[in-house]
Amino acid sequence: MKNDTQILEKKIKKEIKTGNVKSAIELCQAGLHKDPTNADLHLRLGDLYLAWHLDIYSSCQYIDEAITEYQIALESYIDSAEIYYKIGKAQFFKGDLDKAINYFNNAVKKDPKYAKAYYMLAETYTKKAHFQDAELNAKLAIKYNPLASSSAHYLLHNLYQVSSFRVLKNKIKSFYEYIMAALTLPFDIEAIKRVKDSLAYMKFLPMFVKGFIQIQTKGLEQAITTYNEAVDKAPGFVPLYCLLGDIYSSLGQFENAITEYKMAIWLDSLNIPAYRHLCKAYEDMGDYDNAAETYEKLIKIMPNMPEFHSNLANILYVKGDIDGAISHFQTAVTLNPNKEWTSVVNQTLGFVFQEAKEDLNAAITSYQSAYLMTPEDIDIYVNLGSAFYDKEDYDNALAVYRNALDLDPKNAKIHCNLGFLYWGKGDTDEAMREYKYAIEYDNNYSIAYNNLGVIYLDDLGKVQEAMEMFEKAVECNPNYALAHFNLARSIAITGDKIQAAKLYQVAQDVNNITNEIDPQDIIDKINALFD
Repeated sequence: MKNDTQILEKKIKKEIKTGNVKSAIELCQAGLHKDPTNADLHLRLGDLYLAWHLDIYSSCQYIDEAITEYQIALESYIDSAEIYYKIGKAQFFKGDLDKAINYFNNAVKKDPKYAKAYYMLAETYTKKAHFQDAELNAKLAIKYNPLASSSAHYLLHNLYQVSSFRVLKNKIKSFYEYIMAALTLPFDIEAIKRVKDSLAYMKFLPMFVKGFIQIQTKGLEQAITTYNEAVDKAPGFVPLYCLLGDIYSSLGQFENAITEYKMAIWLDSLNIPAYRHLCKAYEDMGDYDNAAETYEKLIKIMPNMPEFHSNLANILYVKGDIDGAISHFQTAVTLNPNKEWTSVVNQTLGFVFQEAKEDLNAAITSYQSAYLMTPEDIDIYVNLGSAFYDKEDYDNALAVYRNALDLDPKNAKIHCNLGFLYWGKGDTDEAMREYKYAIEYDNNYSIAYNNLGVIYLDDLGKVQEAMEMFEKAVECNPNYALAHFNLARSIAITGDKIQAAKLYQVAQDVNNITNEIDPQDIIDKINALFD
């Protein structure tokens, strides 16, 4: 029996050397038909199924068979760290990461110095975005097998590289691990195999070129067909999934794009572009929960990237998580990549404090921080003046607007805001003067026309002049519900109730979309016409 097993093993090895995994599997199956309790053959068959599953030119459909064979072998070798490791590896490639971790932990319990199990724990924790655990286990893999540790060094290189933004220490660590990965490569069989697999993908370069040409000449649908054919031939080639995701996104097929980006991330857990594009696809779909969750994973990978904090803050604001948004905006500001970018974030933060939290002091502080970085940005003066106005600090608001006019004397928006400020202080003449300046510098400024019309109507009793202003406001912006409402008010004063009623109805229809006015105010005005 022992000689039969040795002969069978030689035949299996011969088939494997020639690349005929299917024949090797058939030989194992034939051997097990004669000796179904042969644990070594079950273990060998499991290895073959896993190898076939991982073949870059085959579709992934043999992982369950591999697990079954390993589990049968484990019944005979219950204390085998190797079999626990192999089952864990199969679970890893199946995508059941929690089970994989459990089996790898059992492997290191059986053999506390089992370097390969520590490495796979590191890979698994990387996929779960538990990067500290990944780093710890990669270091243990190196500790217990320092020579054959190229894969572990390379994983650490990637972990440090993606977290090296603005962190010199991590840049140095990343470079060191890369050098160590190269030096230990000749002694790491698994790493050598990965390099060979990567080089094998070069043969698909012509399909990349073909797809690119099709995008330029025949359209995206042809390229999708080409790239899907390439994926069928090389299901482990990460760039293909990213390309397909980008094409699907450009076509508005976001669910397909998300599937492709997820596959890219599954194959390469530190693929930052795939994460970025996945976030955008979720945002384009309006799926803000998943977009936020993906940004949180990105931040775990690259905690010092201010852009990720700012983007997550925007999503949290849309979701109504104001405190979470403020926290991430503040983190983005603290990381401060450049003055112009940080100024914009500070302005956004000020808006959130002003509008959502009604914390005017915090809003003013944020706007002032933005001003210190980009004092030439007119929008900061507009926002800061608005915050002072809401706080009823009219003197400071006036000073801010006047400083803005020193920079840009013909800025219609500043003149309009000054008009509103003077109007609020009861200085009608100055208010009218500023509104007229706003209209002079922007003759399509609907708000200036409307506000000037209200002064004519309510403060000066000049109905005809008011009607002219409201008509101009509506002409400039047909979707301006308040201007329609005010035009209806002025016409009602002239006694034309039918026309006034029509205009109130227009105001009501527009307001259903814009929500500028309390709907009850419009209803009350319509009812009052015919009382």
